Amino acid sequence: MTKTNKLKFIIPSLFGLLLFLVPVPFTGQWTIGVGILAEFFLGLFSDVIPLFMSAILLISIVMTLIARLGKPAWIMNSPFLKSLFYVGGFWLIMRILGGTFAVMVLLEAGPAFIWDEFTGGTVLYELIPVLTTWFFFAGLMMPLLLEFGLMDYIGTVVRKVMRPVFKLPGRSSIDAVASWMGSGTVGVLITTKQYESGYYTKREAAVIATNFSVASIAFSLVVISFIGLEHMFVQFYVTVVVAGLLAAIICPRIPPLSKKKNTYFEEAGRQISEEVPTGKSPNQWAFEKAVAKASEVKSASRVIQSGFQNVIDIWFGLIPLVMALGTIALVIAEYTNFFVYLSYPLVPLLELMRIPEAQAAAPAMIVGFADMFLPAVVGSGIESELTRFIVAALSLTQLVYMSEIGILLLRSKIPLNLLDLIIIFIQRTLITLPIITLMAHLLFF
Repeated sequence: MTKTNKLKFIIPSLFGLLLFLVPVPFTGQWTIGVGILAEFFLGLFSDVIPLFMSAILLISIVMTLIARLGKPAWIMNSPFLKSLFYVGGFWLIMRILGGTFAVMVLLEAGPAFIWDEFTGGTVLYELIPVLTTWFFFAGLMMPLLLEFGLMDYIGTVVRKVMRPVFKLPGRSSIDAVASWMGSGTVGVLITTKQYESGYYTKREAAVIATNFSVASIAFSLVVISFIGLEHMFVQFYVTVVVAGLLAAIICPRIPPLSKKKNTYFEEAGRQISEEVPTGKSPNQWAFEKAVAKASEVKSASRVIQSGFQNVIDIWFGLIPLVMALGTIALVIAEYTNFFVYLSYPLVPLLELMRIPEAQAAAPAMIVGFADMFLPAVVGSGIESELTRFIVAALSLTQLVYMSEIGILLLRSKIPLNLLDLIIIFIQRTLITLPIITLMAHLLFF
């Protein structure tokens, strides 16, 4: 281990820790360094981001059509461009829908239910700007976490906790912390990159993405404030963490997650090694592994290129899906009784748990599958503080919501389909609801 390689591990990893994992107070809330950069960028460019991303959506359609119809060599001979633009029919349709919806929202043209402020308007003017800025800095800075040995170091050190309790590698703890302090979507992004690089098996990646990509502390503050219970934030977040941890222990042990194969992504193969050799301490071995990983980095330009490719992949590949499926999900939630009908079986269960206003609360507990913030919106009119508390806490433990996390997972190579996500959403609802309800009854006794 040369001094240069040691510094190559230590300096970028410290920056990675500061940007992704160290909580920082900012404008009265706790966030992470990447979040501060994203919020600052959002404050400067919030007015132009919807127009800019609409242009990106349209370019994504044009490039995909060129790739599929013309198959030019400059796209087909580039692994990155080919994976980005030479996509299947479903993804082409989603990109066309996403671009079309964005233009309709900008021009307020076509059916109002597409472009109004509660559907397409919410996605283009509120959701996409946040995702655009968060993913720009998260994608750009992510190599600091992944390529300089930090994951290897922490993974080896905490393996003895993560493996027996959650059946996961130690490095998965970084995904969870990045989610808690920053954004659940950042956690999923880290998980996806780790899976595609051969550090998680199919089962591990599926488990981490659906159980550890928790809502950030900042978003939790937004939710609890929106429902008028900000004075109970500490009790609220403790409830969310306890319910979430128990769900993370139970869900991986039952189908569909328990049935996922323990094999690695075929294109990468197994790259992980967190076992500590005999005669070495975990800290000593972790440091050696981290320095060895950092020594593989030969060029700063390659790291910068990797970061920009992360950003381009998300902007051109993911954002169109968010615009398309997010708008459709919100239209269904706002203009139909679909989620009301789905929630009928929950009403007797809520009444059995002695939750006031069960009829009004039930739809709020189902609509979270469309978007994580919708339960707070639907439940804000409920009079009972206990019921509002339960609705808000449940929305943060369900995790699988289609406007962001769900779309990110469906687009990734992690083996999770729509049916899997629906089942996991229901499982997490049924597992965490009794826990949250019990704690709520104790708190509001």
